[in-house]
Amino acid sequence: MKISENWLREWVAAPAELATLADDLTMLGLEVDGVEPIGGPLGQVVVGRVLEVSPHPDADRLRVCRVDGGGAPLQVVCGAPNVRAGGRYPLALAGATLPGGQQIKAAAVRGVESCGMLCSAAELGLAGDHADGLLELDAGEPGQPAAALLALPDAVIDVNLTPNRADCFSVRGLARDLAARYAVPLAGPALAAVAPALTDRYPVEVLTAAACPHFFGRVIRGIDPLAPTPLWMAERLCRAGFRPIQLIVDVTNYVMLELGQPLHAYDLAALRGPVRVRGAAAGECIALLDGREVGLVGDELLITDDSGPIGLAGIMGGAATAVRPTTTDIFLESAHFSPGAIAGRARRHGLQTDASMRFERGVDPGLCAVALERATMLLLDAAGGQAGPSCGHGPGMAGKRATVRLRRSRLAAILGMELPDTTVAALLARLGMEVAADAPGWQVSPPSWRFDIAIEEDLVEEVARLHGYDQLPSAPSLRQARLGPAPDDRISADAQRSLLQAHGYQEVITYSFIRAADDALFAPAQAAAIVLANPISADMGQMRRSLWPGLLRVAQHNVTRQQDRVRIFEIGSRFIPQATGQDEIIVMSGLACGGARPEHWEGLHRAVDFHDIKGDIEALAALAGTLRDLQFIPAIHEGLHPGRSARIERAGAVLGWAGELHPGLRAHFGLPDGALLFELDLAVLGQREPPRSAAVSRFPATRRDIAVLVDRDLPVAELMAGVREAAGGLLTELTLFDVYRGKNIDSFQKSVALGLILQETSRTLTDQDVGQVMERVMEALGDRFGARIRE
Repeated sequence: MKISENWLREWVAAPAELATLADDLTMLGLEVDGVEPIGGPLGQVVVGRVLEVSPHPDADRLRVCRVDGGGAPLQVVCGAPNVRAGGRYPLALAGATLPGGQQIKAAAVRGVESCGMLCSAAELGLAGDHADGLLELDAGEPGQPAAALLALPDAVIDVNLTPNRADCFSVRGLARDLAARYAVPLAGPALAAVAPALTDRYPVEVLTAAACPHFFGRVIRGIDPLAPTPLWMAERLCRAGFRPIQLIVDVTNYVMLELGQPLHAYDLAALRGPVRVRGAAAGECIALLDGREVGLVGDELLITDDSGPIGLAGIMGGAATAVRPTTTDIFLESAHFSPGAIAGRARRHGLQTDASMRFERGVDPGLCAVALERATMLLLDAAGGQAGPSCGHGPGMAGKRATVRLRRSRLAAILGMELPDTTVAALLARLGMEVAADAPGWQVSPPSWRFDIAIEEDLVEEVARLHGYDQLPSAPSLRQARLGPAPDDRISADAQRSLLQAHGYQEVITYSFIRAADDALFAPAQAAAIVLANPISADMGQMRRSLWPGLLRVAQHNVTRQQDRVRIFEIGSRFIPQATGQDEIIVMSGLACGGARPEHWEGLHRAVDFHDIKGDIEALAALAGTLRDLQFIPAIHEGLHPGRSARIERAGAVLGWAGELHPGLRAHFGLPDGALLFELDLAVLGQREPPRSAAVSRFPATRRDIAVLVDRDLPVAELMAGVREAAGGLLTELTLFDVYRGKNIDSFQKSVALGLILQETSRTLTDQDVGQVMERVMEALGDRFGARIRE
């Protein structure tokens, strides 16, 4: 959540500079992600009122303005389209320096002297989405410093709130914690009730009191539809990341940011019959404010009238009753919806609104009436009109929360120190809790806004963060170390990681939840998938069946940022649905694209190919001593290039897949030609052969080379397996050193050259011994593969 420093200080007189205040928020558990300065002192920038506007004699788009800046009128040349006589704008006088470093001097613009500059919001360094052209001021006398009118300098504090601290999704919530931290009173504007000027009441029926225990509303008539949002309010909204839209909407957003209570305004003329709060029926539809029409499952909470659904309660209003630019009469709603009635419903429909984010975490039930009065006051002040009485359903004030016991002994055990009873009671009281001492410690009643206080440890955390984590003693933990087993029949994932890292790969971690469309690219069309009932977002609605989509998105991100050589891998789970649940398979997946080696002064460059990743996979298998059992069998995979993919087996067990990315998917992800992928089952890959000792032969080895002609489609691995089988125990090493296709070779054949190293541990092999082995080898190759010696 982003919030203005000046707005925050309006609610709490924090005796700390900005940097210290940000640190204190973080130490309170409200982590500050960043602080962005806004504007500056703006010396010599004043309110300027335009007296006259005339065309520039030599430029169609420029205007010559006479501007009252608090003294003698000045001549200023301006090119903004919204400059007009009578308008008030920030005027930078000659000698001013703007936040971007621009220095303003008197100068001739296309032959006409200009003695200053009328400024836009961007030129003043203001945050947010402002309209193009000059920044229009709605108050201030000519010559008044613009900085005071615009509340500058300021800073935007970006606070990363955890889900349990729903009470801090507002300026008042943050200020409340800071007030407790500094032991100062909570300030803020007066939140008085508005005296009704009308007797109009609009009927409301709450049919689901458990889901909506509090519902307040009031009729407001005679609003000026052309009234602009006050500049001070628009600036605070912009600095909080909200775009000012229209006064009524801006007021509801402002009160939500200020107090934490979401509000909604209905066009009174569009309502048909009583406003009802009820549960949805399966199959109902509603057209929302964002233009979407969504079908309802049946467990959602609705706001309806006689025409049907007019809002998803706690999430978004409907289009049929939305406030329009011509709306003059409204029904303003301020309700409390229980977290259980809202949680998950927004994400189910691909929505994430500020209201749903607050309601599903918990909003103070006692805020409804207060927020309604605050919004009414702001709206009447800015746009006039008359308000009816506040009509409520429910008790209005929240009942007391359940009491939580805090034991003195437990507090000391967790904190590692003892605090005086009076200190503990004072710290909790500063947080709005009712504290009653008893013999073991304290009985504590949390305030209505603290949904996260339920057990003793929650209270310990409150004492610790308010006392100061940095004030707690540090002591080494003493415990008995227990060494775990180190089995010799498994290769650890750490060893496999280290090997891939040594081969130039970098480890990445991607989400287990992915987009259904990405997941389907690498799975058979008829295969089932695990769809999440309550996804985090629409792009994370399914459990992944392969790690490849995540790796490809990472590669895409890097390639689009001019990384022309990518080597990444991930160890994680893929999820396969079964009849009785799901099977979670831990795999190692990798991706390689770009050059086979980094750029080098030798100038040798080639693209990565299948044999590169095949070598990486063989190196992983060699860790377990199972390289000889590894087979790459040509096969078809949905996501891989036909004819350039292989199923990998080890001793008959399926280990995984490897191959080149399918050309259609390569274009889909925007990757260069020849992107390679592999995915290996860690349960199979990690199996290790027991170590065996063998004597080192004292006798010389003999090498024999053969070159045979075989069918060009015969896998060399099969040929080499045949050689090993025929050669028997005398063969200690077999090397492939040449494969040739071309001149003097039949186009349907290839030449394969192998080196056989033979050795015996008890004697020197004779020529007869070697000859018998070679004869068996050639006979076996001829019988099995039709091989013949190449002349």
